[in-house]
Amino acid sequence: MSDGSHGLGDDDLPVVFRSSDSASLGGQRNYIRGTKIRLALAVAAALCGALDQRAAVVGLVAVFVLTICVEVWLLTERPEQSWYDGRALAESTKTLAWRFAVGGTPFPADLPEAGAHRRFQLRLGELLREAPVSSLSPLGSIAVTDAMTDLRARPFAERKEAYLRHRIEDQQAWYSAKAASNVRNARRWRLVLIAVEGLGLTAAVLRLLDLFTFDLAGILAAVLGAGSAWLAVRQYETLGRAYTFAATELSVIHERLVHADEETWADEVSDAEEAISREHTMWRASRGTG
Repeated sequence: MSDGSHGLGDDDLPVVFRSSDSASLGGQRNYIRGTKIRLALAVAAALCGALDQRAAVVGLVAVFVLTICVEVWLLTERPEQSWYDGRALAESTKTLAWRFAVGGTPFPADLPEAGAHRRFQLRLGELLREAPVSSLSPLGSIAVTDAMTDLRARPFAERKEAYLRHRIEDQQAWYSAKAASNVRNARRWRLVLIAVEGLGLTAAVLRLLDLFTFDLAGILAAVLGAGSAWLAVRQYETLGRAYTFAATELSVIHERLVHADEETWADEVSDAEEAISREHTMWRASRGTG
């Protein structure tokens, strides 16, 4: 880090962050992929069931076999646990790193360097001992990085600027963008589901009038069920509200931090990191994870 206004990028954080972040991203990809396949197979089963042909029956058997395979894989691998647990450890590690680097509680700036390093390693060691195995990919050193030490050694004004710009403002911008994205996706999916419901109603009425015998309504019902299940998995509306609240809370915290002096800084940073941690705790709870 050559400039005190620089923050901590992913490469500047302890290897524990990158390890748990990798485990989380891998788990998320696998879980979302498995869910998509499972829902697509449900629609395929409805399509095969609507066809009155031997080939359709064979296809239906194949679909159910594949569905069982996917369900068994999701049950045994539990990629969602790697996703949630890895994200929890990654965010906890990032919080510790920022607290250390800018002199936040429990690593105030007046704490001697050796004591601060030792306390950081103890705190990170506690996180690792409590973390489930699913939260980590292969792990390396848990030492404080050079970038963290460099930022910690900077004058108060530079540490303050770095924290405001690269932690609080970056996090606030991320929450705001995610809130807007989730609100858009929720609206888009609701419109799609309404359209499918309208098509299903039309197909059912046409079949009732004997205008055609193909069970299109049953297929559309399967599509509607798959779409509703996808909405439940992605939780666009819930996340949109949660991210909006988090961004608003961070704007208030930003204002407090701007006016913080060196005496109150450590506690203000601690409060800010607690607020960020609260959002993540709510995210995990919304997915049924303790």
